[in-house]
Amino acid sequence: MKEDLELFNEITNKLLEKEKEEPVAEPIDPSKLFETLDLELEDQPTDQDKFQNALKEIVLNTPRTATNQFFNQLFGGRKGKAVLGDLLAVMLNNSMYTYKVAGPMVGVEKEIMHKVRDLVGYPKTADGTIAPGGSMTNFMGMLMARDKFNESIKNDGVSQKMTLYTSQESHYSIPKNAAFMGIGRNQVRYVPTDDRGRMDTAKLKDLIEADKADGCHPFMVIATAGTTVLGAFDPIDEINEICEEHNMWSHVDGAYCGSVIFSENYRHLVKGAQNADSFTLNAHKMLAVPLSCSIIVVKDKKYLYDSFSNDADYLYQTDGDDYNLGKISLQCGRRNDALKFWTLWKAVGTSGLGELVDHQFELAQVARDYVRDNSDYKLYSFDESISVCFNYKDIPADVLCSKLYKNAELMVGYGQYEDEQFVRLVTINSSISKQDVLDFFDSLEAFANEHLKSEDEVKAD
Repeated sequence: MKEDLELFNEITNKLLEKEKEEPVAEPIDPSKLFETLDLELEDQPTDQDKFQNALKEIVLNTPRTATNQFFNQLFGGRKGKAVLGDLLAVMLNNSMYTYKVAGPMVGVEKEIMHKVRDLVGYPKTADGTIAPGGSMTNFMGMLMARDKFNESIKNDGVSQKMTLYTSQESHYSIPKNAAFMGIGRNQVRYVPTDDRGRMDTAKLKDLIEADKADGCHPFMVIATAGTTVLGAFDPIDEINEICEEHNMWSHVDGAYCGSVIFSENYRHLVKGAQNADSFTLNAHKMLAVPLSCSIIVVKDKKYLYDSFSNDADYLYQTDGDDYNLGKISLQCGRRNDALKFWTLWKAVGTSGLGELVDHQFELAQVARDYVRDNSDYKLYSFDESISVCFNYKDIPADVLCSKLYKNAELMVGYGQYEDEQFVRLVTINSSISKQDVLDFFDSLEAFANEHLKSEDEVKAD
């Protein structure tokens, strides 16, 4: 073990050096991946030197998500205290289903749930759990909504045409989950959005009334706190009122931006969250915790037990339901994803996590101001979002982003809203500064002006 830890330190130090020298790893063409790197698994043990070299090469050729030139996905950066917690969790290797095998780590997770509960504004009856990702926490919310609507479904299966409602800009996990839970993809109703990408609640009402008139059974609405492309926040307060009127479950998918609950300055963006039935956030996004750490809290914990508890005499032998977390989890064996969040939170406090959130909005404003002040750009996004959407000199966004990636210049993606495609710069990376944002535009412009042409220039040629 000591030798392996020494190798770990050696490779980590080399990676940190590479991240400074070359923030974007030169991508390997997938068709040449197995020729370029030693990935083959053999019948006999690998020579130690060959093993070490293979491992180093794999690590050093993997995309670098913690550098100041990573703007591509809804995560990024690296916080030492959180990494420390994750490494210790790996060393301890506890499973989180029972107190007997997890011990104090159960308390670590429960403390996180209690504090998140309080920040959302839920009563003491609330509780929650950690799942492998936002798709899974959405799935759990959808299952609880289904079972509350008709508790016999757990035993007898779905026999009614049940409908659920979400924004047309919501996460792609929702139709998948509808298929998994027996509701069916075709029973997902996509509510149109306004010009800022927020759910249009007047259209929501119309869809619900039309479905009821058609003999359907509306059972839940999923609001989004931070849509994937524009970073928009649906009007949770209005959605809750509609759900109450029709006796429907209200779920907030805050995987992207639900962590605004930590910020005094931006908590208003999820106004009404305390009245929703369930709420999610991904700590591995705005809060810079290593992947993955997705949290769901429910206003009344009875629904966690109703949907996910199942007896198993071989497993639950001591300590009672409150401390046997497998009783409220979709999984049985589950890694300890709480410790890495706890170590960061303990180190910086709730106020420090709030500062992380505030910093991302400040960086987004720097980017928007730059785009607005430069006539070569067109801005598509709006204030109070950490997704900055724009085009530069009418160069097709997919072409620009792909070329930047393939030439190891920058990692940034593109998105689409209605009929417009654009570059989507996200300022969620905890490693970047205001200067890094300005440097991003300098790099983009220099590369584009040297290597690319606008659509008008292409037509002229």
